[in-house]
Amino acid sequence: MGGPQIDDQELGTRIRELRMGRGLSLRRVADLLGISPSALSQIERGRMRPSVTRLYQIMSVLDIPMAAVFGERETPEPPAGPLDPLDSLGDEGKGDDIMVVRGDEATTLLLGHGVRYRRLTPIAVPGMNIFESIYPPGSGSSQHSEYVCHGGREIGNVISGTLVVDVGAKTHELGPGDSITFPSTTPHRISNPGDTPAVAVWINLT
Repeated sequence: MGGPQIDDQELGTRIRELRMGRGLSLRRVADLLGISPSALSQIERGRMRPSVTRLYQIMSVLDIPMAAVFGERETPEPPAGPLDPLDSLGDEGKGDDIMVVRGDEATTLLLGHGVRYRRLTPIAVPGMNIFESIYPPGSGSSQHSEYVCHGGREIGNVISGTLVVDVGAKTHELGPGDSITFPSTTPHRISNPGDTPAVAVWINLT
């Protein structure tokens, strides 16, 4: 599906703006990530494409949801307390709270190893990011197959192909229809050892 794609330069600019909005120096964020300031600078200048897990690490350090990378803020939290079903007959009945995004309109993000992320929610949802992820043959979630961790919890469901998900000391091979969930704070990595693209729906809870 050919929706708009965020290129490396645009992604880097957004990361830099988000970091500066938090009042954090490049060196401070690099220290928290355990990488060199030069490496982070290359990402922010669009000269280095981050891996899936590196991007999640950056957003976790900044304490900002992944939706911000797509240039959108989260929707406000619903009001506390019970809801009156009759409210649905009021102004909301006009359909102003309904949004539809067609397949050829959804924004995609191309990350390291050619992994492609397409957001599946029409608008940002507080505390949750839902993506379609496509892993090309031989690709992985980390730059050099290293284990990484970040905040939150992950839920994945493989649609087609095969994904190998290493969580801690355990390896899980997932095929079509298989699901997995694990805390993102546990060192993990994802890879596609097959010769065909692997497609999965991935949910990240923060």
